[in-house]
Amino acid sequence: MTSLRIERLLNRRGESRYDLVLGGVAAILALTVFYVDTYTTIEGAIAVLYVIVLLLSSEILSRQGLFATASLCGAMAIYSYLDAHGLSSDIQSSLRLLVSIAALTITTILLLRNENFREEVLATNAALIESEKRYRSIFDQTRVALWERDYSLARRFLMDLKASGVSNLREHCNAHPEVIEKCIDLIRTVASNEAALDLLGDEATDTTRGSMRRFIASGDRTFFDLIEAIFDERDHFEGKGTVKTANGESKLVLLSISFPVDPKAFNRVVVGMIDITQRELTQRALLEAQAELTKASRAATVGAMSASLAHELNQPLGAIVLNAQTLLRWLDRDPPDLEAIRRSADRMIRDSERASQIIQNTRSMLSQKECAPELVDLPTLIHETRALMDHDLHRDEVVVETTIDPAVPPIKAVRIELQQVLINLMSNAIHAMNESDITLRKLTVAVNRSSESSVSLTVQDTGPGLSEEASKRLFSPFYTTKASGMGMGLSICRSTLDARGGRLEGYNSPTGGAIFEMVLPIEDNK
Repeated sequence: MTSLRIERLLNRRGESRYDLVLGGVAAILALTVFYVDTYTTIEGAIAVLYVIVLLLSSEILSRQGLFATASLCGAMAIYSYLDAHGLSSDIQSSLRLLVSIAALTITTILLLRNENFREEVLATNAALIESEKRYRSIFDQTRVALWERDYSLARRFLMDLKASGVSNLREHCNAHPEVIEKCIDLIRTVASNEAALDLLGDEATDTTRGSMRRFIASGDRTFFDLIEAIFDERDHFEGKGTVKTANGESKLVLLSISFPVDPKAFNRVVVGMIDITQRELTQRALLEAQAELTKASRAATVGAMSASLAHELNQPLGAIVLNAQTLLRWLDRDPPDLEAIRRSADRMIRDSERASQIIQNTRSMLSQKECAPELVDLPTLIHETRALMDHDLHRDEVVVETTIDPAVPPIKAVRIELQQVLINLMSNAIHAMNESDITLRKLTVAVNRSSESSVSLTVQDTGPGLSEEASKRLFSPFYTTKASGMGMGLSICRSTLDARGGRLEGYNSPTGGAIFEMVLPIEDNK
């Protein structure tokens, strides 16, 4: 700190000496011009030399001082003219005076304007220096990995390709893979911050051309997407890619670049990288855990439905046996009644398909295979779901009432998913009513057109309704009011509908009980 003060003091002393010398030279020159112009017989516009005095003085004087010096020089020129010629003078002498005065005036105006320009330049330069300091401070101290890279040569190469007739860079690079290698060779790192060093290691500071090659992971297409953005002259680029660190470790990063409007500014383009490896691994683990929980929930749902399924299968299987016996009786007739036999066979096929569909639905609910959306008729879906729940409904003496708006069209959805959500809501409603002391156990399932683009399917019970705590945490994972519940049913139901563009809400009815509402989008059914 002391050495810095000494250096500043020496600089000030040096400047003071320079100002004194320059001021002395200007004063001597002014006196010399005055003497020659006043006391010699030299004919000529000697006073014009006062311009030199102004030029020398402009280095050390302020605006006021410069104006005062110009006024003094003009007064000295007029005095010399009057002393030599008096009031009577020839035209040539007068012209010489006017030329000198004009030269002093013009020079003063130009110097004052130059002073304004100089102050503006100094102020602009100071602002640029301050801005550069702030930028450099942010660049160096931020915890985001940043590089300044020179893309000017790579951009010029890509623009030359475009000018030569290349319109599709992807096809051109597939035919000429060396283009990507050429672009890598043309890019140079100008500067990098500490966070970049932490991300990629010591070699992140390498400023040689082609140094990026060692960080691009094999098979990663992010760099191609980057040069394609330059080729298409976009103003920014964002993408996820894999990079290799100096010790060979692979990391997943989020890359962000803003390209300048001026092509000349491509020599210093800021590149930002954020390490998202742990975030992606955590998210992947979360998705896998949710998938396992969803599978477990489906298994639990199917397990709870086993009695209902057995009851539901009894009907078509019993009908098949009965129709087979009927068919045999028609065969024993003489002659056999072929038309009656055909009717019995058709009924057997119908009942077999019904039993097969029940089994297939159960397998689909347990399977992790992605199901394709299909047109679903909601009244039919409710009827099928009610049949599946028939055993539980009879056992717990629950009355089901359905209200269907005839204007509701079929919707495009995954039937199994929608049926699973509806079964879950009806099961929850039955459980809630079993937990309360009520005489009428009633479920109301209603379908209405909620808007031009959506359909509302509601399940309302006559139970005790939702408590304040339950209303707040209704769809939170692992929250349950059941002693043996997993707390994942409603959470999975909402996630299932959200993934298909719908939503699930739960609230209390003004007349008592709880209402769960599914809002399902009406998509293009073509």
